[in-house]
Amino acid sequence: MTVAPVHEAVTTLRKLALAAGQAAALRAAAQLGVADALGDEPATAAQLATAVNAEPGTLDRLLRALTTHGVFAAQGERYVHTATSRLLRTDTPRSLRDMVLWATEPWTWSVWPQLADAVRTGKGVFAEVHGKDFFTYLYEDAPDSAEVFNRAMTQASRLSSQSIAEALDIHGPVTVVDVAGGHGDLLTTILGEDSEVRGVLFDLPGALDDVDPRLREGGLFGDRASLVTGDCREAVPVAADVFILKNVLEWDDESTVATLRNVAGAAGPGGRVVVIENLVDGSPETGFTTTMDLLLLLNVNGRKHLRQSLLRLVAEAGLVVTDVHPVGPYLHMIDCAVPERP
Repeated sequence: MTVAPVHEAVTTLRKLALAAGQAAALRAAAQLGVADALGDEPATAAQLATAVNAEPGTLDRLLRALTTHGVFAAQGERYVHTATSRLLRTDTPRSLRDMVLWATEPWTWSVWPQLADAVRTGKGVFAEVHGKDFFTYLYEDAPDSAEVFNRAMTQASRLSSQSIAEALDIHGPVTVVDVAGGHGDLLTTILGEDSEVRGVLFDLPGALDDVDPRLREGGLFGDRASLVTGDCREAVPVAADVFILKNVLEWDDESTVATLRNVAGAAGPGGRVVVIENLVDGSPETGFTTTMDLLLLLNVNGRKHLRQSLLRLVAEAGLVVTDVHPVGPYLHMIDCAVPERP
């Protein structure tokens, strides 16, 4: 082995070992609002420190660390935006600020060190660490984190809602249910495509507290939308023609099959069920997807699916797959039907 490959290996391993510090730096920048404070003109750390109420010297150190990863850029003693740092702004249409905050919430730092135990046992660790399951903890003990979660899911949905709505091709006098649809960004997009379509947003009570106002009574789609609370793992008490589950089936296999069976029962024979997921073996960002897979193991004993593993669970729930195709660069749509009774 030559010196160059050895040096490269050392550099790679040291970078991975300190990756938590990089995530913490991103979180700090997002919390401080540095990207919002930096406009189109270059600014010094001292100028930015005044705007975000920080100590100039330590803010300069934070920015220096971030620039090594292309988050902001240095021009002498001043800093400017990059395409990456602009995604931390709150006014950027494709902002990922809330995703950054969600991925670095305090609970994540408490479960990551338990990964070896999770790998040994094959089970999540969240309940053992926090004394209750993930979603109960989120909505009972960490409401601020729950709100970050809902905003992050909405941000993620906005990146793909239009392409998904077009791929779904839902038209005419039909009713569609967005299962665990959060703030309702996808449902509002679908309702905006056809004035005859009716929609139901179904999710946990806490998730619907800050729903898109267009879906509420008096809103733009209020006369065609309903809000129903519940846990899809336990029951789906809504009758409709089409059920959509986007990035929902990421918990343990038993919960995934239970959810699909509940949805199939609500849809009835001939009903349409559409599963939309970011598959591990269909992702252009395998680093992101495989890391999310491990985080899901830790917090909900879940996973990011391989194509065949998800199709197996769909079949186990009694659904018939009619089509599988990509939607945009990151997602796959699995179209299913509830079989007719003999």
